[in-house]
Amino acid sequence: MFRSMREDIAAVKERDPAARYSLELVLLYSGLHALWGYRFHHWLWVRGWRFASRALSQWAKVITGIEIHPGAEIGRRLFVDHGMGVVIGETTIIGDDVTLYQGVTLGGTGKETGKRHPTIGNNVVIGAGAKVLGNITVGENCRVGAGSVVLRDVPDNSTVVGVPAHIVFREGKRVVITDPKQINDPLSEALAAVANEVRKLKEDVRLLQGREPSPTNGTDKLQQVIDIDYQI
Repeated sequence: MFRSMREDIAAVKERDPAARYSLELVLLYSGLHALWGYRFHHWLWVRGWRFASRALSQWAKVITGIEIHPGAEIGRRLFVDHGMGVVIGETTIIGDDVTLYQGVTLGGTGKETGKRHPTIGNNVVIGAGAKVLGNITVGENCRVGAGSVVLRDVPDNSTVVGVPAHIVFREGKRVVITDPKQINDPLSEALAAVANEVRKLKEDVRLLQGREPSPTNGTDKLQQVIDIDYQI
């Protein structure tokens, strides 16, 4: 236990430039308090003391502002920076050397049973306010941008940003997206569908009027804008 606590303190010193003294970390860092409390709660949980572990974890949430379900599986040297508003669901699995910033949610979508929370690989950094939802996997050495909403698996060595999140770096190389629909943005998809429907209606009207279709006016310009290749 004490070896694990020393590891946790060393991890905070390594990743937080504001960390100075070990005594300060032990007394004042809510991320450490929440993590150490979780380990005791998880010990109770796996031994069948479910109600006691849940009750104690709720008190820990009140004190630290960090909610970690005792059923979650967390590896070594987790660092929760600031931590207020962090939520870690029951079936979450977190690897070693993971960093979570304030407001991160590792939760479910409300539509699943069983394994309904994410699996986070080793050496992952999840930015402030990011939401990782559902039974998905975030691979090793990944970065999740602040405020992102991750709904799909993320391969190893990737950086994702956006709502919903999409890959912008992989294996150290920038990812170029040439089709807007690859981002899976519902607003873009709806706009493209409306533009296509209006274009078809205009073509039908022109045919009924005995006029030749004109692909360069009005809505077609909007369609051209939507179809332009771009990169993130």
